Amino acid sequence: MDPIIAGIIGTFMAFLLLILGMPIALALMLTGFLGIWYLSSLSAAVPVAARTLYAVAGQYSYMIIPLFLLMGEFAGSSGLIENLYKTFDKWLRKFPGGLGAATIAACAGFAAVSGSAVATAAAMGSIAYPEMKKFNYSPRLATGTIAAGGTLGFLIPPSIGFVVYGMLVEQSIGKLLVAGILPGLALAAAFIAVLVVQVRLNPALAPVRQETVSWGEKLLALKDVWEMLAVFLVVMGGIYLGWFSPTEAGAMGATLLFVVALIKRKLTFNNLYQSMLETVRVSVMVLFLVAGATVFSYFLALSTIPAQLANWVASLEVSRYIVLGFILLVYFFLGCFIDAISMMVLTLPVVFPLILKLGFDPIFFGVICVLMMQAGLITPPMGLNLFAIAGSAKDVPLEDIFAGALPFVIPIIIIVVLITIFPEIALYLPGKMFQ
Repeated sequence: MDPIIAGIIGTFMAFLLLILGMPIALALMLTGFLGIWYLSSLSAAVPVAARTLYAVAGQYSYMIIPLFLLMGEFAGSSGLIENLYKTFDKWLRKFPGGLGAATIAACAGFAAVSGSAVATAAAMGSIAYPEMKKFNYSPRLATGTIAAGGTLGFLIPPSIGFVVYGMLVEQSIGKLLVAGILPGLALAAAFIAVLVVQVRLNPALAPVRQETVSWGEKLLALKDVWEMLAVFLVVMGGIYLGWFSPTEAGAMGATLLFVVALIKRKLTFNNLYQSMLETVRVSVMVLFLVAGATVFSYFLALSTIPAQLANWVASLEVSRYIVLGFILLVYFFLGCFIDAISMMVLTLPVVFPLILKLGFDPIFFGVICVLMMQAGLITPPMGLNLFAIAGSAKDVPLEDIFAGALPFVIPIIIIVVLITIFPEIALYLPGKMFQ
């Protein structure tokens, strides 16, 4: 059988296994193993499958994932997100929809010390939703705002999304993390702008709060966020200046936040146990996903599908931006059904060689790839952030949470278009890094 035909059959087999309910990692690993066996030999397939899991877990860069996850867990335990929310509430209270704006700003702040979008959304949901409900905010607007703000945890470094992307395509994780800073800040500002426009058009969505906050109170509130700012500057500043690697930065950040939690006397034995348990759970999930994708990519390489597809698309007489737009539309569609990391491991073995053939910068593509996957976090029917919010806002119908989040997909698409037109938004800071 022709290798390309075998590759197509193997790809359909992988999707069939997914439809039948097999975990993504196992479906990719099994399909990859059988494909390598068919196209090469059993003696070639067995070592690939046996070594890959160990090889992925043994990568120095893989250690970033549990360390970044620990940062988020310790930040949550130390009460930093509550402090962020209260501080931004005082500074943004007079904005239309001030509590919502404070929620988005606090999500951006928490994202700077947490690598998980779902964790950011879940943490903010338990804190911000009761406050917005107390001040008669529209449940639809409140839950949609929290779900959208939570997606910033997937873009603003330290981001697990960039780490997984870097591991899968063998790009500098440090540059990817730094590349997410300006787009992350731009998206947070765009989310606030969408919120303000909605409230301006319909003031009943978010009643104005009458109490005022003096400048003295605002300045005094800043003392509650210095720990978060200090950790972010140490972690990202150290990576940017070349003082230490992303893995060392993760270890530094986790240690600092552990010390902060101890000093604040917020870290109990139960908190520590739950933090470790969640870190191990997510880290192992990512490990198996990356390992499965690696075995599957070996099979695809033997089938020559990625190379042949890249050559075919490159030979088409169409603008490379049309091809890029089509890829992003596919990501947007897939995001409605598949979580972001799974989408990466399923698509990048085929898509990334095509992106290189078209001459796009891999760091630039990493940023817009993560952005489009962010849209999937708040797009029904599988938007994970929407279900995370549903857990803390049990009185709001799921369809209202979906409807509240949809307007925030618009700024994600706008930022993607802007970065495509002006790639320096993503590439400026990585280009200035000290290495």
